[in-house]
Amino acid sequence: MLLKDFYSVESSKEEGGKWITHIKINKDHQVYDGHFPNRPVTPGVILIQLFKEDAERRLEKSLQLKNANNIKFMAVVDPKIHDELFLEYHFEDINQEIRLKGIAKTNEGISLKINAVYKLI
Repeated sequence: MLLKDFYSVESSKEEGGKWITHIKINKDHQVYDGHFPNRPVTPGVILIQLFKEDAERRLEKSLQLKNANNIKFMAVVDPKIHDELFLEYHFEDINQEIRLKGIAKTNEGISLKINAVYKLI
């Protein structure tokens, strides 16, 4: 886990060929002290990291981001309002590369869309 105590996995399941992971964000984590004071926003790089860490758990292997040619931030994740996230994604292993396509959602809708390629390490 990149940031200690930043989140916990509440549930995780495979459904219809995709993985769905329910994550609870620690809205009092120190990352929000600087990002941003009085208006906390979950950093985009952390949202991207959540997909990597969840895929690593599933594969029981370490991954390194090779490229992310399509990332779209659709809405701000304010931990005081959105302390729960749902990652929905599928991935495939093609020649020792993990190709992942997914979305991160709050209770209000999609916050992030991602297409990424990871190298197995």
